[in-house]
Amino acid sequence: MDSETLKNKLKSVEDSFKKELSFLRVGRATPALVENISVDYYGTTTPLKQIASISAPEPRSLVIDPWDKNAIPNIEKAIFASGLGLSPIVDKNTIRINVPSLTEERRKVLIKIAGSKLEDAKIKCRTIRDEAMKELADLLSAKKITEDEKFKKKEKTQELINETNRNLESSLNSKEREIREE
Repeated sequence: MDSETLKNKLKSVEDSFKKELSFLRVGRATPALVENISVDYYGTTTPLKQIASISAPEPRSLVIDPWDKNAIPNIEKAIFASGLGLSPIVDKNTIRINVPSLTEERRKVLIKIAGSKLEDAKIKCRTIRDEAMKELADLLSAKKITEDEKFKKKEKTQELINETNRNLESSLNSKEREIREE
């Protein structure tokens, strides 16, 4: 696998990890908290962001304004069923959600969840590294590269993996600070 492909795969793991971290609720209202909740919309499972506008007018509240007002009961039901511990309040044609403060116990759980997401991301990185190393071994056995080239490419691959792991850990540390400070 060439260097560019490897970088793209690792960037994809990094982006995915950051996206997963953004879904962890930290007490501050953010549209990312609810935008991917699946809503039964006329028999089709649809992400909330595709059927409503979501805004955070205040630090601790969200306002969901569905484009189709008939979807309000289904949106309310989906928010309750999401497991996020949020209580939607239907206010005529909008839904309001007050985001409660985090308890110390909930903070610890969120930090643990974030840590497990980091491990998952690191496993993906190791899998990508293993694929790249196998490909290098195959190229060497097919005599398409020399032993020296294999060694240099192996070193470069490991450098990219290490850099990605540092970036992942940095993102985790940032999220942990955010959870603790809330």
